[in-house]
Amino acid sequence: MNGAQSLVATLLASGVDTCFANPGTSEMHFVAALDQSAGLRCVLGLQENVVTGMADGYWRIAGKPACTLLHCGPGLANGIANLHNARRARSGIVNIVGDQATWHRPYDPPLSADTEGLARTVSAWVRTSTHAADVGRDAAAAVQAARTAPGQVATLILPSDASWDEGGLVGEPLPVPAPPAFDGFAIENAARVLRSGQPTLILLAGGGVRGESQALAWRIAQATGAQLMADYMNAHVERGRGRLQLERTPYNTDLAMEAFARFEHILLVGAKPPVAFFAYPGKPSMQAPSNAQLHVVTRPEQDAAAALRALAETLGAKQVPLPDPGPRPQAASGAPAPDKVAQTIAALMPEHSIVSDESVSFGRGFYKHSHAAPQHDWLHLVGGAIGAGLPVATGAALAGGGRRVISLQADGSAMYSLQALWTQAREKLPCTTVLLNNRKYAILQGEYRSVGATPGPTALRMLDLGDPDLGWVQLAAGMGVEGARASTMEECADLLARSFRQPGPFVIELMV
Repeated sequence: MNGAQSLVATLLASGVDTCFANPGTSEMHFVAALDQSAGLRCVLGLQENVVTGMADGYWRIAGKPACTLLHCGPGLANGIANLHNARRARSGIVNIVGDQATWHRPYDPPLSADTEGLARTVSAWVRTSTHAADVGRDAAAAVQAARTAPGQVATLILPSDASWDEGGLVGEPLPVPAPPAFDGFAIENAARVLRSGQPTLILLAGGGVRGESQALAWRIAQATGAQLMADYMNAHVERGRGRLQLERTPYNTDLAMEAFARFEHILLVGAKPPVAFFAYPGKPSMQAPSNAQLHVVTRPEQDAAAALRALAETLGAKQVPLPDPGPRPQAASGAPAPDKVAQTIAALMPEHSIVSDESVSFGRGFYKHSHAAPQHDWLHLVGGAIGAGLPVATGAALAGGGRRVISLQADGSAMYSLQALWTQAREKLPCTTVLLNNRKYAILQGEYRSVGATPGPTALRMLDLGDPDLGWVQLAAGMGVEGARASTMEECADLLARSFRQPGPFVIELMV
Protein backbone atom coordinates (compact mmCIF):
# COMPACT_ATOMS: atom_id res chain seq x y z
CA MET A 1 0.00 0.00 0.00
CA ASN A 2 1.34 3.42 -0.93
CA GLY A 3 0.59 6.64 0.91
CA ALA A 4 -2.27 7.65 -1.41
CA GLN A 5 -4.01 4.30 -0.96
CA SER A 6 -3.72 4.58 2.80
CA LEU A 7 -5.20 8.08 2.57
CA VAL A 8 -8.28 6.92 0.67
CA ALA A 9 -8.78 3.97 3.01
CA THR A 10 -8.46 6.19 6.08
CA LEU A 11 -10.92 8.76 4.76
CA LEU A 12 -13.48 6.04 4.14
CA ALA A 13 -12.90 4.47 7.55
CA SER A 14 -13.38 7.93 9.13
CA GLY A 15 -16.73 8.49 7.41
CA VAL A 16 -15.63 10.72 4.52
CA ASP A 17 -17.26 9.37 1.37
CA THR A 18 -17.27 12.41 -0.97
CA CYS A 19 -14.34 14.20 -2.58
CA PHE A 20 -14.59 17.46 -4.53
CA ALA A 21 -11.57 17.62 -6.78
CA ASN A 22 -9.55 19.64 -9.23
CA PRO A 23 -6.37 17.56 -9.31
CA GLY A 24 -2.95 18.03 -10.92
CA THR A 25 0.26 16.07 -11.32
CA SER A 26 1.03 15.94 -7.59
CA GLU A 27 -2.33 14.28 -6.90
CA MET A 28 -2.28 11.57 -9.57
CA HIS A 29 -1.58 8.75 -7.14
CA PHE A 30 -4.60 9.80 -5.08
CA VAL A 31 -6.71 9.79 -8.26
CA ALA A 32 -5.37 6.34 -9.15
CA ALA A 33 -6.23 5.08 -5.66
CA LEU A 34 -9.87 6.01 -6.24
CA ASP A 35 -10.13 3.26 -8.85
CA GLN A 36 -8.84 0.73 -6.35
CA SER A 37 -11.10 1.68 -3.42
CA ALA A 38 -14.86 1.53 -3.81
CA GLY A 39 -16.98 3.97 -1.82
CA LEU A 40 -15.38 7.39 -2.25
CA ARG A 41 -17.44 9.49 -4.65
CA CYS A 42 -15.28 11.96 -6.55
CA VAL A 43 -16.91 15.08 -8.04
CA LEU A 44 -14.96 17.22 -10.49
CA GLY A 45 -15.03 21.01 -10.29
CA LEU A 46 -13.54 23.09 -13.10
CA GLN A 47 -12.09 25.71 -10.77
CA GLU A 48 -10.82 25.36 -7.22
CA ASN A 49 -13.18 27.98 -5.77
CA VAL A 50 -16.02 25.82 -7.05
CA VAL A 51 -14.44 22.80 -5.35
CA THR A 52 -14.12 24.48 -1.94
CA GLY A 53 -17.58 26.05 -2.18
CA MET A 54 -19.13 22.66 -2.94
CA ALA A 55 -17.49 21.21 0.17
CA ASP A 56 -18.98 24.07 2.21
CA GLY A 57 -22.51 23.45 0.89
CA TYR A 58 -22.12 19.70 1.40
CA TRP A 59 -21.30 20.13 5.12
CA ARG A 60 -24.21 22.51 5.71
CA ILE A 61 -26.74 19.87 4.59
CA ALA A 62 -24.98 16.56 5.28
CA GLY A 63 -23.57 17.60 8.66
CA LYS A 64 -20.37 15.70 7.91
CA PRO A 65 -17.20 16.71 6.08
CA ALA A 66 -16.26 16.02 2.51
CA CYS A 67 -12.69 16.32 1.35
CA THR A 68 -11.31 18.52 -1.39
CA LEU A 69 -8.40 17.66 -3.67
CA LEU A 70 -6.38 20.72 -4.69
CA HIS A 71 -3.17 21.13 -6.69
CA CYS A 72 -0.25 22.71 -4.80
CA GLY A 73 -0.18 26.21 -3.32
CA PRO A 74 -1.67 27.99 -6.36
CA GLY A 75 -4.61 25.56 -6.46
CA LEU A 76 -5.25 26.17 -2.78
CA ALA A 77 -4.97 29.92 -3.40
CA ASN A 78 -7.66 29.68 -6.11
CA GLY A 79 -10.00 28.10 -3.56
CA ILE A 80 -9.28 30.38 -0.61
CA ALA A 81 -12.22 32.79 -1.08
CA ASN A 82 -14.76 30.04 -0.50
CA LEU A 83 -12.62 28.50 2.23
CA HIS A 84 -12.86 31.90 3.90
CA ASN A 85 -16.65 31.68 3.58
CA ALA A 86 -16.58 28.10 4.90
CA ARG A 87 -14.51 29.15 7.91
CA ARG A 88 -17.00 31.90 8.68
CA ALA A 89 -19.87 29.44 8.19
CA ARG A 90 -18.07 27.01 10.53
CA SER A 91 -18.22 24.24 7.98
CA GLY A 92 -16.14 21.11 8.44
CA ILE A 93 -13.90 20.44 5.44
CA VAL A 94 -10.83 18.25 4.93
CA ASN A 95 -8.55 19.83 2.32
CA ILE A 96 -6.07 17.49 0.67
CA VAL A 97 -3.45 19.65 -1.05
CA GLY A 98 -0.80 17.99 -3.20
CA ASP A 99 2.66 19.50 -3.17
CA GLN A 100 6.15 19.10 -4.58
CA ALA A 101 8.06 15.96 -3.59
CA THR A 102 10.17 16.60 -0.49
CA TRP A 103 13.45 16.06 -2.35
CA HIS A 104 12.34 18.16 -5.35
CA ARG A 105 11.26 21.21 -3.40
CA PRO A 106 14.79 22.57 -2.69
CA TYR A 107 15.23 23.12 -6.45
CA ASP A 108 12.41 25.74 -6.36
CA PRO A 109 10.27 24.34 -9.22
CA PRO A 110 7.66 26.65 -10.75
CA LEU A 111 4.68 25.60 -8.57
CA SER A 112 6.56 25.93 -5.29
CA ALA A 113 4.74 28.13 -2.79
CA ASP A 114 4.30 28.65 0.92
CA THR A 115 1.43 26.18 0.93
CA GLU A 116 1.32 25.92 4.71
CA GLY A 117 1.26 29.70 5.02
CA LEU A 118 -1.67 29.93 2.62
CA ALA A 119 -3.51 27.14 4.42
CA ARG A 120 -3.19 28.78 7.83
CA THR A 121 -5.17 31.83 6.70
CA VAL A 122 -8.37 29.75 6.45
CA SER A 123 -7.68 26.55 8.41
CA ALA A 124 -8.00 25.69 12.09
CA TRP A 125 -5.68 22.69 11.59
CA VAL A 126 -2.73 22.33 9.16
CA ARG A 127 -0.22 19.51 8.80
CA THR A 128 2.24 18.30 6.14
CA SER A 129 2.82 14.56 5.81
CA THR A 130 6.41 13.90 4.75
CA HIS A 131 6.42 10.08 4.89
CA ALA A 132 4.01 7.54 3.42
CA ALA A 133 3.75 5.80 6.79
CA ASP A 134 2.37 9.00 8.37
CA VAL A 135 -0.34 9.78 5.82
CA GLY A 136 -3.10 7.58 7.29
CA ARG A 137 -2.49 8.79 10.82
CA ASP A 138 -2.49 12.42 9.70
CA ALA A 139 -5.63 11.97 7.60
CA ALA A 140 -7.51 10.57 10.61
CA ALA A 141 -6.43 13.61 12.63
CA ALA A 142 -7.58 15.93 9.84
CA VAL A 143 -11.06 14.38 9.83
CA GLN A 144 -11.23 14.65 13.60
CA ALA A 145 -10.28 18.33 13.40
CA ALA A 146 -12.88 19.02 10.68
CA ARG A 147 -15.63 17.40 12.77
CA THR A 148 -14.74 19.29 15.95
CA ALA A 149 -17.72 21.48 16.94
CA PRO A 150 -19.05 23.54 15.39
CA GLY A 151 -17.05 22.48 12.30
CA GLN A 152 -13.59 23.50 11.12
CA VAL A 153 -11.45 23.66 7.99
CA ALA A 154 -8.55 21.18 8.22
CA THR A 155 -5.79 21.11 5.61
CA LEU A 156 -3.49 18.14 5.00
CA ILE A 157 -0.59 18.91 2.66
CA LEU A 158 0.75 15.88 0.84
CA PRO A 159 4.10 15.99 -0.97
CA SER A 160 3.88 13.70 -3.99
CA ASP A 161 6.52 11.25 -2.71
CA ALA A 162 4.44 10.70 0.44
CA SER A 163 1.67 9.60 -1.94
CA TRP A 164 3.63 7.31 -4.24
CA ASP A 165 6.05 5.75 -1.73
CA GLU A 166 5.18 2.32 -0.37
CA GLY A 167 4.65 1.80 3.34
CA GLY A 168 1.26 3.45 3.77
CA LEU A 169 -0.76 2.47 6.85
CA VAL A 170 -4.50 2.92 7.30
CA GLY A 171 -5.16 5.32 10.16
CA GLU A 172 -7.61 4.37 12.91
CA PRO A 173 -10.67 6.66 12.97
CA LEU A 174 -10.42 9.11 15.85
CA PRO A 175 -13.34 10.01 18.14
CA VAL A 176 -15.14 13.28 17.55
CA PRO A 177 -14.61 15.57 20.55
CA ALA A 178 -17.82 16.26 22.43
CA PRO A 179 -18.96 19.90 22.16
CA PRO A 180 -18.15 21.87 25.30
CA ALA A 181 -21.07 22.05 27.71
CA PHE A 182 -22.93 25.29 28.14
CA ASP A 183 -22.05 27.41 31.15
CA GLY A 184 -24.55 27.17 33.99
CA PHE A 185 -23.58 30.62 35.21
CA ALA A 186 -24.41 32.03 31.75
CA ILE A 187 -27.88 30.47 31.99
CA GLU A 188 -28.47 31.92 35.46
CA ASN A 189 -27.28 35.33 34.28
CA ALA A 190 -29.56 35.21 31.23
CA ALA A 191 -32.51 34.27 33.46
CA ARG A 192 -31.72 37.19 35.78
CA VAL A 193 -31.67 39.61 32.83
CA LEU A 194 -34.91 38.25 31.41
CA ARG A 195 -36.67 38.49 34.79
CA SER A 196 -35.61 42.13 35.16
CA GLY A 197 -38.24 43.35 32.73
CA GLN A 198 -35.73 45.60 31.01
CA PRO A 199 -35.89 45.69 27.19
CA THR A 200 -34.00 42.59 26.07
CA LEU A 201 -33.17 41.08 22.69
CA ILE A 202 -32.19 37.45 22.15
CA LEU A 203 -29.91 37.40 19.10
CA LEU A 204 -29.75 33.94 17.50
CA ALA A 205 -27.11 32.44 15.24
CA GLY A 206 -25.59 29.05 14.40
CA GLY A 207 -27.45 26.32 16.28
CA GLY A 208 -29.79 28.98 17.62
CA VAL A 209 -31.62 29.31 14.27
CA ARG A 210 -32.37 25.62 13.84
CA GLY A 211 -35.86 24.26 14.46
CA GLU A 212 -35.64 23.05 18.08
CA SER A 213 -33.79 26.16 19.21
CA GLN A 214 -36.35 28.42 17.53
CA ALA A 215 -39.21 26.77 19.42
CA LEU A 216 -37.35 27.09 22.73
CA ALA A 217 -36.45 30.74 22.07
CA TRP A 218 -40.11 31.46 21.32
CA ARG A 219 -41.15 29.88 24.65
CA ILE A 220 -38.64 32.09 26.46
CA ALA A 221 -39.73 35.21 24.59
CA GLN A 222 -43.42 34.59 25.31
CA ALA A 223 -42.70 34.04 29.00
CA THR A 224 -40.52 37.11 29.46
CA GLY A 225 -41.44 39.68 26.79
CA ALA A 226 -37.99 39.49 25.19
CA GLN A 227 -37.67 40.07 21.46
CA LEU A 228 -36.03 37.64 19.02
CA MET A 229 -33.86 38.34 16.00
CA ALA A 230 -31.56 36.27 13.77
CA ASP A 231 -28.03 37.45 13.12
CA TYR A 232 -27.55 38.78 9.59
CA MET A 233 -24.88 36.15 8.86
CA ASN A 234 -26.17 32.60 9.33
CA ALA A 235 -24.94 29.58 7.43
CA HIS A 236 -28.10 27.49 7.76
CA VAL A 237 -31.55 28.67 8.85
CA GLU A 238 -34.53 26.32 9.06
CA ARG A 239 -37.50 28.24 7.69
CA GLY A 240 -41.06 27.93 6.42
CA ARG A 241 -44.31 26.67 7.92
CA GLY A 242 -43.80 25.12 11.35
CA ARG A 243 -40.74 27.26 12.02
CA LEU A 244 -40.45 30.65 13.68
CA GLN A 245 -40.93 33.80 11.58
CA LEU A 246 -37.51 35.20 12.43
CA GLU A 247 -36.24 38.36 10.80
CA ARG A 248 -32.54 39.11 10.32
CA THR A 249 -30.48 41.98 11.63
CA PRO A 250 -30.48 44.63 8.87
CA TYR A 251 -27.36 44.84 6.70
CA ASN A 252 -27.46 48.63 6.56
CA THR A 253 -25.64 50.08 9.57
CA ASP A 254 -28.17 52.87 10.18
CA LEU A 255 -31.09 50.44 10.04
CA ALA A 256 -29.27 47.97 12.28
CA MET A 257 -28.51 50.65 14.86
CA GLU A 258 -32.16 51.67 14.77
CA ALA A 259 -33.24 48.04 15.29
CA PHE A 260 -30.97 47.63 18.33
CA ALA A 261 -31.48 51.11 19.82
CA ARG A 262 -34.25 50.28 22.29
CA PHE A 263 -32.58 47.29 23.93
CA GLU A 264 -30.71 47.56 27.23
CA HIS A 265 -29.60 43.91 27.11
CA ILE A 266 -28.67 41.64 24.20
CA LEU A 267 -28.37 37.90 24.86
CA LEU A 268 -26.05 36.22 22.35
CA VAL A 269 -27.04 32.64 21.50
CA GLY A 270 -24.36 31.34 19.14
CA ALA A 271 -23.97 34.89 17.89
CA LYS A 272 -21.14 37.40 17.95
CA PRO A 273 -21.70 41.00 19.09
CA PRO A 274 -23.38 42.84 16.21
CA VAL A 275 -20.69 44.56 14.14
CA ALA A 276 -21.05 46.51 10.89
CA PHE A 277 -19.99 44.73 7.71
CA PHE A 278 -17.67 47.65 6.87
CA ALA A 279 -16.43 50.80 8.54
CA TYR A 280 -18.21 54.00 7.47
CA PRO A 281 -17.10 57.59 8.13
CA GLY A 282 -18.57 58.96 11.33
CA LYS A 283 -20.34 55.72 12.28
CA PRO A 284 -19.44 53.23 15.02
CA SER A 285 -18.26 49.69 14.34
CA MET A 286 -20.63 48.25 16.95
CA GLN A 287 -24.29 48.35 15.94
CA ALA A 288 -25.64 47.84 19.48
CA PRO A 289 -26.09 51.03 21.54
CA SER A 290 -23.13 51.89 23.72
CA ASN A 291 -25.19 51.56 26.91
CA ALA A 292 -26.50 48.07 26.06
CA GLN A 293 -25.08 45.14 28.01
CA LEU A 294 -24.13 42.10 25.92
CA HIS A 295 -24.37 38.66 27.54
CA VAL A 296 -22.96 35.47 26.01
CA VAL A 297 -25.43 32.61 26.53
CA THR A 298 -23.62 30.17 24.22
CA ARG A 299 -20.54 30.34 22.07
CA PRO A 300 -20.76 28.90 18.54
CA GLU A 301 -19.16 25.59 19.55
CA GLN A 302 -21.67 25.00 22.37
CA ASP A 303 -25.08 23.31 22.06
CA ALA A 304 -27.53 26.16 21.65
CA ALA A 305 -30.63 23.96 21.95
CA ALA A 306 -29.45 22.41 25.22
CA ALA A 307 -28.70 25.85 26.66
CA LEU A 308 -32.06 27.29 25.60
CA ARG A 309 -33.82 24.24 27.04
CA ALA A 310 -32.06 24.83 30.36
CA LEU A 311 -32.93 28.53 30.24
CA ALA A 312 -36.61 27.78 29.50
CA GLU A 313 -36.74 25.36 32.46
CA THR A 314 -35.02 27.87 34.75
CA LEU A 315 -37.61 30.48 33.82
CA GLY A 316 -40.52 28.03 34.00
CA ALA A 317 -41.43 28.98 30.42
CA LYS A 318 -44.43 26.96 29.26
CA GLN A 319 -44.78 25.17 25.94
CA VAL A 320 -46.47 27.48 23.43
CA PRO A 321 -47.26 26.92 19.76
CA LEU A 322 -45.33 28.83 17.15
CA PRO A 323 -47.33 31.61 15.49
CA ASP A 324 -49.09 30.74 12.25
CA PRO A 325 -47.50 32.52 9.28
CA GLY A 326 -50.83 32.72 7.44
CA PRO A 327 -51.79 31.26 4.09
CA ARG A 328 -49.21 30.30 1.51
CA PRO A 329 -48.83 33.22 -0.91
CA GLN A 330 -49.81 33.14 -4.55
CA ALA A 331 -47.29 33.67 -7.33
CA ALA A 332 -46.85 37.36 -8.09
CA SER A 333 -47.48 39.12 -11.38
CA GLY A 334 -46.13 42.12 -13.22
CA ALA A 335 -42.64 43.54 -13.28
CA PRO A 336 -40.00 41.78 -11.13
CA ALA A 337 -39.30 43.24 -7.68
CA PRO A 338 -37.71 41.77 -4.55
CA ASP A 339 -40.99 41.17 -2.71
CA LYS A 340 -42.52 39.55 -5.79
CA VAL A 341 -39.59 37.19 -6.31
CA ALA A 342 -39.71 36.08 -2.66
CA GLN A 343 -43.49 35.67 -2.83
CA THR A 344 -43.31 33.58 -6.02
CA ILE A 345 -40.55 31.34 -4.68
CA ALA A 346 -42.63 30.78 -1.54
CA ALA A 347 -45.70 30.01 -3.62
CA LEU A 348 -44.07 27.38 -5.81
CA MET A 349 -41.10 25.80 -4.01
CA PRO A 350 -41.35 22.07 -3.33
CA GLU A 351 -41.52 20.81 0.26
CA HIS A 352 -38.08 20.53 1.93
CA SER A 353 -36.30 22.61 -0.70
CA ILE A 354 -32.87 24.06 -0.06
CA VAL A 355 -32.26 27.73 -0.88
CA SER A 356 -28.73 28.94 -1.59
CA ASP A 357 -28.94 32.70 -1.28
CA GLU A 358 -26.38 34.94 -2.95
CA SER A 359 -28.92 37.50 -4.07
CA VAL A 360 -26.79 40.16 -2.33
CA SER A 361 -28.61 43.51 -2.15
CA PHE A 362 -31.70 42.42 -4.14
CA GLY A 363 -32.67 39.75 -1.62
CA ARG A 364 -32.22 41.46 1.75
CA GLY A 365 -35.99 41.61 2.30
CA PHE A 366 -36.83 38.10 1.09
CA TYR A 367 -37.57 36.72 4.57
CA LYS A 368 -40.74 38.67 5.35
CA HIS A 369 -42.39 37.44 2.13
CA SER A 370 -41.49 33.75 2.47
CA HIS A 371 -42.40 32.76 6.05
CA ALA A 372 -45.49 30.87 4.83
CA ALA A 373 -43.55 28.74 2.33
CA PRO A 374 -43.28 24.99 2.90
CA GLN A 375 -40.51 23.91 5.25
CA HIS A 376 -37.11 24.51 3.73
CA ASP A 377 -33.45 25.17 4.56
CA TRP A 378 -31.94 28.56 3.73
CA LEU A 379 -28.16 28.81 3.23
CA HIS A 380 -26.61 32.29 3.33
CA LEU A 381 -23.33 33.74 2.10
CA VAL A 382 -21.65 34.08 5.50
CA GLY A 383 -18.10 35.28 4.90
CA GLY A 384 -18.93 38.01 2.41
CA ALA A 385 -16.58 36.75 -0.35
CA ILE A 386 -18.85 36.62 -3.39
CA GLY A 387 -18.85 33.59 -5.66
CA ALA A 388 -20.22 31.11 -3.11
CA GLY A 389 -23.85 30.79 -4.19
CA LEU A 390 -23.59 28.39 -7.14
CA PRO A 391 -20.91 26.13 -5.59
CA VAL A 392 -22.73 25.96 -2.24
CA ALA A 393 -25.93 25.02 -4.09
CA THR A 394 -24.08 22.29 -5.97
CA GLY A 395 -22.59 20.78 -2.81
CA ALA A 396 -25.93 21.02 -1.01
CA ALA A 397 -27.62 19.19 -3.88
CA LEU A 398 -25.06 16.39 -3.68
CA ALA A 399 -25.80 16.07 0.04
CA GLY A 400 -29.55 16.53 -0.30
CA GLY A 401 -30.55 13.15 -1.66
CA GLY A 402 -32.72 14.53 -4.47
CA ARG A 403 -34.12 17.59 -2.68
CA ARG A 404 -34.66 20.58 -4.95
CA VAL A 405 -32.05 23.32 -4.54
CA ILE A 406 -32.99 26.87 -5.51
CA SER A 407 -30.15 29.33 -6.10
CA LEU A 408 -31.07 32.99 -5.69
CA GLN A 409 -28.09 34.40 -7.49
CA ALA A 410 -26.88 37.91 -8.33
CA ASP A 411 -25.39 38.23 -11.79
CA GLY A 412 -22.07 39.84 -10.85
CA SER A 413 -21.16 37.31 -8.17
CA ALA A 414 -22.28 34.40 -10.36
CA MET A 415 -19.45 35.21 -12.77
CA TYR A 416 -16.92 34.32 -10.07
CA SER A 417 -17.86 30.64 -10.12
CA LEU A 418 -20.17 29.95 -13.05
CA GLN A 419 -18.21 26.71 -13.68
CA ALA A 420 -20.40 25.20 -10.93
CA LEU A 421 -23.15 24.95 -13.54
CA TRP A 422 -21.01 22.46 -15.46
CA THR A 423 -20.75 20.23 -12.39
CA GLN A 424 -24.52 20.48 -11.90
CA ALA A 425 -25.02 19.28 -15.46
CA ARG A 426 -22.41 16.52 -15.20
CA GLU A 427 -23.93 15.17 -11.97
CA LYS A 428 -27.54 15.77 -13.14
CA LEU A 429 -28.40 17.69 -9.98
CA PRO A 430 -31.87 19.11 -9.17
CA CYS A 431 -30.73 22.74 -9.10
CA THR A 432 -32.86 25.69 -10.18
CA THR A 433 -30.90 28.95 -10.49
CA VAL A 434 -32.84 32.22 -10.51
CA LEU A 435 -30.22 34.53 -12.00
CA LEU A 436 -31.12 38.06 -10.92
CA ASN A 437 -29.75 40.05 -13.84
CA ASN A 438 -29.64 43.79 -13.23
CA ARG A 439 -26.42 44.18 -15.26
CA LYS A 440 -24.62 46.05 -12.50
CA TYR A 441 -22.85 45.69 -9.19
CA ALA A 442 -25.87 47.25 -7.46
CA ILE A 443 -24.53 46.70 -3.96
CA LEU A 444 -21.51 48.91 -4.68
CA GLN A 445 -23.71 51.75 -5.86
CA GLY A 446 -25.25 51.73 -2.40
CA GLU A 447 -21.84 51.49 -0.75
CA TYR A 448 -20.72 54.64 -2.58
CA ARG A 449 -23.44 56.54 -0.74
CA SER A 450 -22.65 54.88 2.58
CA VAL A 451 -18.98 55.84 2.57
CA GLY A 452 -19.74 59.39 1.38
CA ALA A 453 -17.99 59.08 -1.98
CA THR A 454 -19.33 60.78 -5.10
CA PRO A 455 -18.96 58.58 -8.20
CA GLY A 456 -18.44 60.12 -11.60
CA PRO A 457 -18.76 58.55 -15.06
CA THR A 458 -15.54 56.51 -14.75
CA ALA A 459 -16.54 55.11 -11.35
CA LEU A 460 -20.06 54.27 -12.47
CA ARG A 461 -18.75 52.47 -15.53
CA MET A 462 -16.73 50.22 -13.18
CA LEU A 463 -20.04 49.04 -11.70
CA ASP A 464 -21.78 48.50 -15.05
CA LEU A 465 -22.06 44.93 -16.35
CA GLY A 466 -24.05 45.91 -19.43
CA ASP A 467 -21.30 46.77 -21.90
CA PRO A 468 -21.40 44.11 -23.27
CA ASP A 469 -24.40 42.34 -21.74
CA LEU A 470 -23.90 39.00 -20.04
CA GLY A 471 -26.12 36.43 -21.73
CA TRP A 472 -26.92 33.95 -18.99
CA VAL A 473 -29.03 31.64 -21.10
CA GLN A 474 -26.10 31.31 -23.49
CA LEU A 475 -23.57 30.95 -20.64
CA ALA A 476 -25.70 28.20 -19.07
CA ALA A 477 -25.99 26.40 -22.41
CA GLY A 478 -22.22 26.51 -22.75
CA MET A 479 -22.03 24.65 -19.42
CA GLY A 480 -24.59 22.05 -20.52
CA VAL A 481 -27.49 23.54 -18.52
CA GLU A 482 -30.88 24.39 -20.02
CA GLY A 483 -32.02 27.95 -19.45
CA ALA A 484 -34.57 30.59 -20.41
CA ARG A 485 -35.11 34.30 -19.86
CA ALA A 486 -38.02 35.88 -17.94
CA SER A 487 -38.94 39.55 -17.93
CA THR A 488 -42.18 39.30 -15.95
CA MET A 489 -43.17 37.45 -12.81
CA GLU A 490 -45.68 35.39 -14.80
CA GLU A 491 -42.84 34.13 -17.02
CA CYS A 492 -40.68 33.52 -13.97
CA ALA A 493 -43.42 31.47 -12.28
CA ASP A 494 -43.95 29.33 -15.40
CA LEU A 495 -40.22 28.64 -15.68
CA LEU A 496 -39.93 27.82 -11.97
CA ALA A 497 -42.73 25.28 -12.21
CA ARG A 498 -41.16 23.81 -15.34
CA SER A 499 -37.75 23.54 -13.69
CA PHE A 500 -39.19 21.79 -10.62
CA ARG A 501 -40.57 19.03 -12.87
CA GLN A 502 -37.12 18.31 -14.33
CA PRO A 503 -34.56 16.05 -12.72
CA GLY A 504 -31.54 18.14 -13.75
CA PRO A 505 -30.41 21.76 -13.50
CA PHE A 506 -32.14 24.79 -15.02
CA VAL A 507 -31.24 28.50 -15.15
CA ILE A 508 -33.87 31.26 -15.18
CA GLU A 509 -32.38 34.58 -16.24
CA LEU A 510 -34.72 37.04 -14.55
CA MET A 511 -34.29 40.57 -15.88
CA VAL A 512 -34.58 42.89 -12.88
